[in-house]
Amino acid sequence: MRSAMSTSATAQVPAPEPSEGRAPQGALDRYFKISERGSTLAREVRGGFATFFAMAYIVVLNPIILGSAKDMYGHQLDNGQLVTATALTAAFTTLLMGVIGNVPIALAAGLGVNSVVALQLAPRMSWPDAMGMVVLAGFVVMLLVATGLRERVMSAVPHGLRKAISIGIGLFVMIVGLVDSGFVTRMPDAAQTTVPLQLGTGGHLNGWPVLIFVLGVLLTLALIVRRTPGAILISIVVMTVVAVIVNLVADIPSWGLTTPEWPGNPVSTPDFGLVGQVSLFGGFEKVGVLTGVLFVFTVLLSCFFDAMGTIMGVSDEAKLTDAQGQMPGINKVLMIDGIAVAAGGASSSSATTAFVESTAGVGEGARTGFANVVTGLLFAVGLFLTPIATMVPSQAATPALIAVGFLILAGSIKQIDWADYTIAVPAFVTMLMMPFTYSITNGIGMGFVTFSLLRLAAGRGREVPVAMYVVSAVFAFYYLMPALGLT
Repeated sequence: MRSAMSTSATAQVPAPEPSEGRAPQGALDRYFKISERGSTLAREVRGGFATFFAMAYIVVLNPIILGSAKDMYGHQLDNGQLVTATALTAAFTTLLMGVIGNVPIALAAGLGVNSVVALQLAPRMSWPDAMGMVVLAGFVVMLLVATGLRERVMSAVPHGLRKAISIGIGLFVMIVGLVDSGFVTRMPDAAQTTVPLQLGTGGHLNGWPVLIFVLGVLLTLALIVRRTPGAILISIVVMTVVAVIVNLVADIPSWGLTTPEWPGNPVSTPDFGLVGQVSLFGGFEKVGVLTGVLFVFTVLLSCFFDAMGTIMGVSDEAKLTDAQGQMPGINKVLMIDGIAVAAGGASSSSATTAFVESTAGVGEGARTGFANVVTGLLFAVGLFLTPIATMVPSQAATPALIAVGFLILAGSIKQIDWADYTIAVPAFVTMLMMPFTYSITNGIGMGFVTFSLLRLAAGRGREVPVAMYVVSAVFAFYYLMPALGLT
């Protein structure tokens, strides 16, 4: 996922200190190669703190996204249990990446893929079924890495289309934020009007909760413009405090999912009730094998390309790549990323992926996995602060979705070749179909099918990899299933 920190940190990355002549300062230094990479223990600690504060908002935001959805039986996940699951998985996978991968790349539940799970998978099956599909996607990622196919599969999708997938997810996340905050609502008589959405309630912005959201968006964007480290987290904290004060002095009928009230005791015992609540193959019984495979494929794609770009981008900023732009030991890092996807499903916190907010730590000088150890331990501490996390209203947290969506778009849209219509049109279709059909699966599928058909129409069919034709055929068949009487 993308964030504000990818912009701010880039301009602040300090040059590595010369490592020549610097002997390791003990076992810790030798294991993490701190001196060898031109860093110091103090810089690694600072980097670990910076990364945590840049991405800690996910402990608040992920439960709001998952907790607001219902499965096919009308069940909702417990918000407190989701906070525990999110913090636990972030702590475990970040520590694993630090100790085994030895890179300053932190992991947590990915924005975008959690929307896939909440809005596409869960309504068609039970929550354990949906999380089981996330685990299966993680197993597929690990298999692709183990067989050396991950890089080959990635190369089958054109660069411009990969960027379009990221942008589409960003736009999808933005509309989710607008709806969840109440800034945009569904028309109550949508069947009798050509306008499906409206501004606020009755076409107007009414009430303090929506004002909290608007102020939160403005504050978040202002902090991003000023390149303030931890801009998203700062905004969430400030607007939560404002919301608590407003709730005390004003008569607010409803805040939605979470009411901003001080919980009394801010410390509690973590509730691990969601951990292990997984059904690996139950979802296939609910939706069928083909639809189930496409759902797993969607989760796989949502994690696959974003994680690859993030890992390479952060490692390049940290000067961990060689002259050819390759990172030594990349397969080890990619395998841990696959484990993280499966671990997220196993804990019911949705797929876990590499966070580009890690560039905040790199900006503070982090060069090794020890920074991850610091970040992971901070997430572990967060396990005992669930009451604080669950008092954050969606109106204070969803401005992050608007900011993240914008930053994804701003960072990717220039990398699409708009002069080549055989890539520009499929990219356009991919980006628009995700938010307009409220489905990431539809955006990816329609983009792939359009790309394959347009390249054939332009007489450039040989430029399309066989894997792309296969995936496009699967999606085309999926869309034709109702017409063929197969649903």
